[in-house]
Amino acid sequence: MKNSNVAIVILNWNGQKFIEQFLPSVIQHSGDARVIIADNASTDRSIEFLKDQFPSVEIIQNESNGGFAKGYNDALKKVNSEFYLLLNSDVEVTENWLDELLLPMVDPKVAGCQPKVLSYHKKTHFEHAGASGGFIDKNYFPFCRGRMLTEAEEDFGQYNNSRDVFWTTGACMIIRSSLYHEVSGFDEDFFAHMEEIDLCWRLKRRGFKFKVAPKSVVYHVGGGTLPYSSPRKTFLNFRNNLFMITKNHQGLLLPKILMRLFIDGVAAMLFLLKGKFKQFGAIFKAHMAFYGKLRMFISKRKKEKTPKEIADLSGYFKGSILWNFYFKGIKKSSILNQRLFK
Repeated sequence: MKNSNVAIVILNWNGQKFIEQFLPSVIQHSGDARVIIADNASTDRSIEFLKDQFPSVEIIQNESNGGFAKGYNDALKKVNSEFYLLLNSDVEVTENWLDELLLPMVDPKVAGCQPKVLSYHKKTHFEHAGASGGFIDKNYFPFCRGRMLTEAEEDFGQYNNSRDVFWTTGACMIIRSSLYHEVSGFDEDFFAHMEEIDLCWRLKRRGFKFKVAPKSVVYHVGGGTLPYSSPRKTFLNFRNNLFMITKNHQGLLLPKILMRLFIDGVAAMLFLLKGKFKQFGAIFKAHMAFYGKLRMFISKRKKEKTPKEIADLSGYFKGSILWNFYFKGIKKSSILNQRLFK
């Protein structure tokens, strides 16, 4: 496949410093691919800087900052390309990164692919957002090869094999444009966080696959828009996980939701005991927001109904990440019981 079939779309919001730092590597290592900045109504000098320093880069200006999900949806309606490569502005790419991501896309059943994502500030270690491919456990907690909950592993090449995964990271993922639009892209009610997992899950339910291509390597700053410790991030993650389960869980919904609400409650109490009152409040607000939109997401669930037999469940872990992490002390995905993976 040719790089010219790819549109690299970088969503920007007040990220002039990241554009200045990382856009040159994208231009240098991406061959004939189109490079597009989708600007989410920035109030800094991002647009002026781009026009002055990178006149060859295309610019799409969104009318408002609708977050990650709406920002991409609005911009991608204006981009005609066989493949979209969604890339965070705080990512440094490397030589041949794009060629390696295109290799798995030869298979028409592969909807999307991600690279190995390492930390920009600690390049020997995996980065939180994506690492070497995304998985999900029986309670729908996401984790990665190379990152379980808060623990990121050192990269020794232990996850260098390409394989099917449950989800690919929104920090850097290539996806077929036809499939993106077929399912109406990201769910804009998520605003940001976990919208890529929801998108992958919806496509997997239709029988498509997602891959990781670890020979493609990128370095991600992470937390560029919201720090990982931000109560806002906690709110979005807890709320959106409940949204995602409501839409996509195939089976009896109530027991699964009640289990997650209980687990979330335990997490909230632990935050309270540690004096992290804003984090406690973020979980409480997340649950209130979920209840407020529950009827809407039940409606979305009905629209997403697909036969179980066609779903691709690779990357699903039939065990509990929380149990393995906190009670068994397992903090590396390679040590998990591999027989529990689908």
